[in-house]
Amino acid sequence: MGSSIFTDTIRFTLLPPKLKRRKLVSSTRSIAHMDLDTFYVSVERLMDSKLNNKPILLGGTGDRGVVASCSYEARTFGVHSGMSMKMARELCPQGIVIRGEAGVYSKYSKIVTEILREEVPILEKSSIDEFYLDLTGMDKFFGCYKLAGHLRQRVIKETGLPISFGLSKNKTVSKIATGEAKPNNQINIDFGSEKPFLAPLPIGKIPMIGNKTSFLLNRMGVQKIKTVQEMPIELMEKAFGKNGQSIWYKANGVDNSPVVPYHEKKSISTERTFEKDTIDVFKLRCMIMAMVEQLAYELRRADKVTSCLTIKVRYADFQTYSKQKKIPYTACDHTLIEVAKDVFNALYNRRVRVRLIGVRLSDLAGGGHQIDLFNDSSKVLKLYQAMDTIKNRYGANAVRRSTAVQIKGLGRGNPFSGEPNVVPAHRNA
Repeated sequence: MGSSIFTDTIRFTLLPPKLKRRKLVSSTRSIAHMDLDTFYVSVERLMDSKLNNKPILLGGTGDRGVVASCSYEARTFGVHSGMSMKMARELCPQGIVIRGEAGVYSKYSKIVTEILREEVPILEKSSIDEFYLDLTGMDKFFGCYKLAGHLRQRVIKETGLPISFGLSKNKTVSKIATGEAKPNNQINIDFGSEKPFLAPLPIGKIPMIGNKTSFLLNRMGVQKIKTVQEMPIELMEKAFGKNGQSIWYKANGVDNSPVVPYHEKKSISTERTFEKDTIDVFKLRCMIMAMVEQLAYELRRADKVTSCLTIKVRYADFQTYSKQKKIPYTACDHTLIEVAKDVFNALYNRRVRVRLIGVRLSDLAGGGHQIDLFNDSSKVLKLYQAMDTIKNRYGANAVRRSTAVQIKGLGRGNPFSGEPNVVPAHRNA
């Protein structure tokens, strides 16, 4: 479908009655989006200056490995994150391949987080290297742009890592602005200039638009954000449903979503009280594996990762013990299950009947599956994507590990909705 279909409609942007009531212009806010530039590569260069100004490929070193991150020098060859390492090597033969150490990246991420938390009233950590800062009202004291610039310089000075930010009235415009400011720079989008700023940019710059949606929009003749701004919202809604409505609002610089405090959700957990106390170690291990599998899926569904796993055991005499282990950020079943096995083996040493067992994942952060690209092959990543697609459509128990199939009745629901976890008790395991 060509772009000519819009020539007679772009002037008519009246909203239907139900949409007219939506608040199009929010109260003036000041939201900054900060993003550490090529974070993983920058950390590696801190540790080895010989890597400066060279094409770097980070991720799995084998042909089946996946590129977790790459330097700007490598990107000029067409390399991008998520690409197979084999293809990346073919595109950039001179690229330096580094496996990377997720624990090091987690360490630097936490340092930056603490720097920002010290000076910002509301901070949202959206991923391991991205942050939203609500600076609303701070203009009375320092000036929001000046304060954000101060924070950026402090991060650079204290960590040596390059960081960019965009400042505007909402999260969407600020995130897009950050992308335009990169590398290692900053930009302010004045109140009221959001639409002119967004208009000439490619439609794929809108955060919620993936490759599939971008392809469909391009087929409709939509190349620039300006075209969506000029389209009736009804057309977008008809073509893409509720997502189309959301795209239209974001294209027009409207986003009222709040900055969610980083500490708001610290952990998710589940536990099981057995109907009869058990000493069956195989049964206990299967239960732990089923719990970890469930919690890991909930993490991925919420686009979160964890860096701490805790196992809890309550014996028949009501003595309760727990043990935790700090780990690099992850949301992968197979990684967490191996950690859980090690923790359980270290914890369960009394050889007494067990009354209750539980698993908790804590120190959560946004970022989904990206951190696991260092250890996972493209085959594993595709498997997780396929499994999660099936689970999303048919339920969390539609696909399970064979060892966990026998475990029934684990609590389900969305643990990030603010509701307490469903913890079934006194069930046959």
